[in-house]
Amino acid sequence: MAARSEKITFAGAQGAALAARLDLPAGKPAAYALFAHCFTCTKDIFAASRIAEGLTNHGIAVLRFDFTGLGASEGEFANTNFSSNVGDLVAATEHLRQTLEAPKILIGHSLGGAAVLAAAGRVPEARAVCTIGAPADPAHVAHHFQEARAEIEAKGEAEVLLVGRPFRIKKQFLDDIASQKLEGAIGSLRKALLIFHSPIDKVVGIDNAARIFQAAKHPKSFVSLDDADHLLSRKADAGYVADVIAAWAARYIGATATKPYAAPTAEPGTVVVAETREGKFQQLISVGGKHLLTADEPATYGGDDSGPGPYDFLLAGLGACTSMTLRLYAERKGLALERVRVTLRHGKIHAEDCATCETKEGMVDRIERVIELQGDLDADTRRRLMEIADKCPVHRTLHSEIQIESRLKE
Repeated sequence: MAARSEKITFAGAQGAALAARLDLPAGKPAAYALFAHCFTCTKDIFAASRIAEGLTNHGIAVLRFDFTGLGASEGEFANTNFSSNVGDLVAATEHLRQTLEAPKILIGHSLGGAAVLAAAGRVPEARAVCTIGAPADPAHVAHHFQEARAEIEAKGEAEVLLVGRPFRIKKQFLDDIASQKLEGAIGSLRKALLIFHSPIDKVVGIDNAARIFQAAKHPKSFVSLDDADHLLSRKADAGYVADVIAAWAARYIGATATKPYAAPTAEPGTVVVAETREGKFQQLISVGGKHLLTADEPATYGGDDSGPGPYDFLLAGLGACTSMTLRLYAERKGLALERVRVTLRHGKIHAEDCATCETKEGMVDRIERVIELQGDLDADTRRRLMEIADKCPVHRTLHSEIQIESRLKE
């Protein structure tokens, strides 16, 4: 199923602009999910991006963002802590609530899982909470900088290497994670809980999953990730997590899990167009087995506007062919053509208003093509280039006799 991704920003708990990505399915989302990444990770880590991709295949939109001071977000990491991460999650929820729809699903990976457990009580719209390799106690992350603990305690801060990068850790961070007690939040969750954990997780041990499960009340579920690593670095593991979340959450969010649609695959030299059955008109287009496109109709025609319409593709083909033909001619002749820009519009006019049309009654299709030629070109050269534009293969095809043979596949 085709999807789209949008870059957005919103204000975090400390006022910094947080960088986020909203992954949207083709068609209207069945629900929105909020994803919290692992400690010192970013929204673009493989686990986050692949799980988001998998969920959009099931019709679930996903907002993932960089916590304050990480990734592309503003702010100073040294001034953040577990409490500020929880605040960022609540701020992300408020952004979704104000602009689209509050999330019904909260998903957290590693320390992000602990953060969603702490934040869930402040998101009344959430119906389902998922943790992936999450610690039962935020203080678990302190082992990452155990060797620098004495310096942090003595000087108030220290620089430590985490995943090969330097981070400044302040004493307030240690104090904050030491004060967090998740058992109460987990016990009073009053939301469905799904716990993913690998029995061979070397970063956050499997005993953490047992503690979270023990503290939670029903409905609660546990899914073993067998031989997966902590970061879900294998695509199949992340895809499995997404599939299970979608099927499990459907029971609690009032939506039917959508079976992922197998995109069509075209042979070289062919184009395959197939319905997705998402919305009224949406189509997936495979071009030569290498390129996957989405087609739809605008809302004014009853579509979801999830992709260009058929005539948009027609205009795009003519425009691209025009520009390519002019570029080829200019290079062959050594012309100072810097850039070509083609603007096209399609409409219908009365045949009687068309002086050059053979048809004299009814309506005829009309394509307006405006060609912009940038560069140091004299008037004669520009006129010649306009003549060449009419010789582009697609232009000539549209003006020639076309035979279309249709047959029913057995």
